[in-house]
Amino acid sequence: MIVCIAEKPSVARDIAHVLGANTSHDGYMEGNGYQVTWTFGHLCELKEPHDYTPLWKNWSLSQLPMIPPRFGIKLKADKGVEKQFNTIASLMSKAEGIINCGDAGQEGELIQRWVMQKALAKCPVKRLWISSLTEEAIREGFQTLKDQSEYQSLYEAGLMRAIGDWLLGMNATRLYTQKYAYGKHQVLSVGRVQTPTLALIVNRQKEIENFVPRQSWVLSTLYRDVKFSAIMRDEEAEAEEAAEIAEAAKQGKTLKSKGPIYRLMEYATEQEGKDTLEAIKDKPFTVLSVTKKKGFETPPRLYDLTSLQVDCNKKFGFSADQTLNLIQSLYEKKVATYPRVDTTFLPDDVYPKCPQIMNGLFLTRNAGTQPYAEIVKTLGGKPLKKSKKIFDNSKVTDHHAIIPTGVSPQGLTEMEWKVFDLIARAFIAAFYPDCLFETTTVIGEVKKNETESVLFRVNGRVVTDEGWKVVFKKVESEEKNPSPSGENEGGILPVFEKGESGPHTPSLTDKWTTPPKPYTEATLLRAMETAGKMVEDEELRDALKENGIGRPSTRAAIIETLFRRHYIRKEKKSLWATPTGIELIEIIHEELLKSAELTGIWEKKLRMIERKEYQAQTFLEELKQMVTDIVTSVLNDKNPRQISVTVEPPKNKKGNKK
Repeated sequence: MIVCIAEKPSVARDIAHVLGANTSHDGYMEGNGYQVTWTFGHLCELKEPHDYTPLWKNWSLSQLPMIPPRFGIKLKADKGVEKQFNTIASLMSKAEGIINCGDAGQEGELIQRWVMQKALAKCPVKRLWISSLTEEAIREGFQTLKDQSEYQSLYEAGLMRAIGDWLLGMNATRLYTQKYAYGKHQVLSVGRVQTPTLALIVNRQKEIENFVPRQSWVLSTLYRDVKFSAIMRDEEAEAEEAAEIAEAAKQGKTLKSKGPIYRLMEYATEQEGKDTLEAIKDKPFTVLSVTKKKGFETPPRLYDLTSLQVDCNKKFGFSADQTLNLIQSLYEKKVATYPRVDTTFLPDDVYPKCPQIMNGLFLTRNAGTQPYAEIVKTLGGKPLKKSKKIFDNSKVTDHHAIIPTGVSPQGLTEMEWKVFDLIARAFIAAFYPDCLFETTTVIGEVKKNETESVLFRVNGRVVTDEGWKVVFKKVESEEKNPSPSGENEGGILPVFEKGESGPHTPSLTDKWTTPPKPYTEATLLRAMETAGKMVEDEELRDALKENGIGRPSTRAAIIETLFRRHYIRKEKKSLWATPTGIELIEIIHEELLKSAELTGIWEKKLRMIERKEYQAQTFLEELKQMVTDIVTSVLNDKNPRQISVTVEPPKNKKGNKK
């Protein structure tokens, strides 16, 4: 018999159906030469400190650091787990071969390997690696099984992650609790990912609290019912551009100057602004230039898990954990591909399947309508475009971007439908043409005197071809075209001619700098993804993902852990640190424990282990040294400060806080 082991009973049933293993037994299904069994996520876990030595049972500073000579695993203490494990071990003891059908990722590899190790499995092991649970994907996966040895580095990376979390979590939590916690039953939880994530929130909160607003004055003028804003040459930006051009020249490349670079004119004092206004108010406004440029906007990228969580938080207020559960459900219902991914690209071999997926979306029905029929129909009759911004084998490792499978969804909840709709529209839009627009920039001047003048600018933008934006028309229609403005891209401008002149009405308004915004789950996920660096540019963000803290699949759980431990709280969408969370970060002086950037470097090494570019043993030795150094540093701290853990006020029967 060949034993197949899946990560969930529902997945095991799907696999058993495809294999013809249709006879049900207690804990497995059988038929056609296969026995298909399952875990319920983690059946095994790393041993606890007291499993290594009784000396580690009681929390004591004198026993730190706790570094086992060799890490071991044990079954979780649960009767249901023990029963299912005994079934698995019995099947494996008689098996001719095993097929690891765990989730195709680092954690899935670890879960199944630990079970096989604990069961003392000796027979050959193959690996099923699939990105969706459709019958077609499962059949294809069984036709292309790989030897388990090909995924050894994936297992080693997952093992090092688990050991790293154990070493830092167990030691640092006991260390900080024994050293700084107020009261016997207070626990100060410190973790490899949760603590730098908390530090991001605390540091942002301090920036907000310590922010001192700065006032300035902005001059604008109304000419032909259009508001122009005063501008000035940005010499710093021009110098940077010149340096880039010179550097490119050294490398034999040619970069062209964009011409004069301007920025908004801001007056430091109200009197300075008033003096300028008085000097120009009766002088004519003259148009110096009218520049028109054609531009385009490419379709938004397909979704990875983080970008899906970000959009669901922004659009629907879903927490990261809710979105993960919803997309996991869509995956198990076979309507979306594997969710725990960190790429927005597809491999070339998915391209031939795209027309079939598109046809499935065309036929999809919801509330008696076919929501995608018209926008899919537009693409009919010609081959789907194959863009490098979608299909790029070099940007895909274990899994590709999250896309629909082409299976028409049935019985989705309202929340599931919202998530599916985002994925479906992103997929359809990816094959649409670019959105085309024309930007008009008008620069004018008003002379103060014979030698000085004040420059003004307005931008206007008009869409000439909506392209992919029609896919999101319902959403777009809610966002009306804004009116033209001095510095932001606006709507349609009237026709201006170079050299025209006329009266205008200047005005002076004050402007205050604003503090940074508190994190929301959406912006915190982005910060975790890029080790605290907030960037909008997608290519730069891709480069920073290597150093992100946590993995896409674990970030939601980390945020939930911070809530559960009363380190953070939520007000509407904003995340704030509690007094305990703030005090904990303040008392931690070891940058390796709270720096997102430094933690990101460790995450990068884990990814390098997965790619066979870094030795797991080297990583482990570095971890041990790091833990030893942290323990030594804290034990030498003479600070008598103690921290009390924040506890939420109890709620009455109506759910209101007393």
